[in-house]
Amino acid sequence: MKTAIATVSIAGDLAEKLSAIAEAGFDGVEIFENDFLAFDRSPKEVGQMVRDHGLEISLFQPFRDFEGMPEPQRTRTFARADRKFDLMREMGADLVLICSNVSPIALGGIDRAAEDLHELGEMAKDRGIRIGYEALAWGRFISDHRDAWEIVRRADHANVGLILDTFHTLSRKIEPDTIRAIPGDKIFFVQLADAPNFDMDLLYWSRHFRNMPGEGDLDVTGFMRAIAATGYDGVLSLEIFNDQFRGGSPKSIAVDGYRSLLYLMDQVRRVEPDIKIPVPEMPERVAVEGIEFVEFAADRKEAGELSAMLTALGFQKAGQHVSKAVELWRQGDINIVINTDPKGFAHSSYLAHGTNVCDIGLKVADAGATVRRAESLGAKIFEQPVGPGELRIPAIRALGGSVLHFIDSGSELSRVWDIEFKPAGGEAATTAAGLTRIDHIAETMNYDEMLTWLLFYRSIFDTDKTAMVDVIDPAGLVRSQVIENADGSLRITLNGAENRKTLAGHFISEGFGSGVQHLAFATDDIFRTVEALKANGFTPLVISPNYYDDLDARFGLEEEFLNALKSSGILYDRDDQGEYFQLYSPTYGEGFFFEIVERRGGYKGYGAANAQFRIAAQKRHFRAKGVPAR
Repeated sequence: MKTAIATVSIAGDLAEKLSAIAEAGFDGVEIFENDFLAFDRSPKEVGQMVRDHGLEISLFQPFRDFEGMPEPQRTRTFARADRKFDLMREMGADLVLICSNVSPIALGGIDRAAEDLHELGEMAKDRGIRIGYEALAWGRFISDHRDAWEIVRRADHANVGLILDTFHTLSRKIEPDTIRAIPGDKIFFVQLADAPNFDMDLLYWSRHFRNMPGEGDLDVTGFMRAIAATGYDGVLSLEIFNDQFRGGSPKSIAVDGYRSLLYLMDQVRRVEPDIKIPVPEMPERVAVEGIEFVEFAADRKEAGELSAMLTALGFQKAGQHVSKAVELWRQGDINIVINTDPKGFAHSSYLAHGTNVCDIGLKVADAGATVRRAESLGAKIFEQPVGPGELRIPAIRALGGSVLHFIDSGSELSRVWDIEFKPAGGEAATTAAGLTRIDHIAETMNYDEMLTWLLFYRSIFDTDKTAMVDVIDPAGLVRSQVIENADGSLRITLNGAENRKTLAGHFISEGFGSGVQHLAFATDDIFRTVEALKANGFTPLVISPNYYDDLDARFGLEEEFLNALKSSGILYDRDDQGEYFQLYSPTYGEGFFFEIVERRGGYKGYGAANAQFRIAAQKRHFRAKGVPAR
């Protein structure tokens, strides 16, 4: 199978689109007619541009409102098709998409449509052109691929075949296994798109909210399994109408598209081992066993401030790197690294972003296999010179300019803290607060980058996504979605900011890019943790008393329990599975903060209902520090 993407899927003019598509690794391109019409080159010149990029024109589309027209419109449609065929020959395209008719004057009838397609096939045959017929989900008479196939079958012409599109099938909840009965040689082209599971007008849904396979909620894998079962070995192409993509980076969106196709084909190959799927061999999605470390890049002054905050949180300096200005801070199973070394990646990260989380280490079963899968999906390997006493730890470039390192238990990597660090020594300068592990990492990015982050994590790691929720900031909306594994040892919240006036948007603009905005530490007893934090001089974020009045109204809490929450600044949530407790530090720098959480029972969420009250309190804290309100 070959890969392609429609020019409508990405931003830019036609030249920019072709460059991005070729660089991402696609074999071909669907030329969307409007992209050609808006371009100032002849069909012949456009065709040559495509070939100069090492691409082929996989499809020219769309040709609308063709079949079943009354006279005199029918004669005009054939004349219009004749002109398009001339254009295609000059361009070097040999397949055109005919989408099912939506015209209010169209006439129904399977046989009438089949006769029209047969006649068009005869016209196309003489020019070496093939006709692909597609059922639009909102077609006036034909909106189901089964009906479209019956028309193609009755047309009975070698140059007339079927085009299948995931959105048009799955949006109407048509069972994809019905595709298995269609002969593979009569499927001329396959278009792929995912989408969030919305209940809205099909045309509007299609034109604005499609996304890459793996980014939405449709059963694209089931669709692709059915396609593979037919023996189809033609082009797999992405046709994505998405407002975010139209305003995004052409290169980034094209890379996402290619990654999504590889990810999809790898999934199909694993559930249909008897079907040959031409995708590079790669290890399975990686099972993450936990977060091994989080590394901050800082200078000496800001490292001191960060160390003071960690001390108040009950962390102890546990180690000093054997050859670099790098400290290890530890509590429970949490390892925090502070890197102030004047050379290397961390220093570059500090110069670009100020104090920030530059590196995350994940515990995996096989670090080498993790890197191999990531590289197969387009991730870049990260390497830097290994100094005295250091291990070569497998790593990749992550998103937002950060790095992901991988630690496994089957090699010397499991002894990284003993090998690379010497004990700090001395008495503990703080009281441990009962923090046990990292509950979740919260990463903030511009909203239009959010799907890129989602696909990156889901394609490499064995994770699922939760439904997107809206977080209300007084200055605007922030969209939040979680990537997590089955046992909760890896939880990453993705927070997409739509404007810089929100707390999340301020963090991005002032930190010069996306990144980790907060770390949430788990405790088994948050009230005992609060007592230890008080002993360490920790001052929590101050929550409005009005919040607790509303909390009592919502949940009907016992007065003593409510007062304990209020006096400690703890936020509370509850669902039918369990309870959730949250305590926040004040903000550090331009919006970074720590969170402490306790989960009781089977609570799986993240306290989304409390987010707006937390944000309001953080903004009050900003104003108290003299930072202008956002």
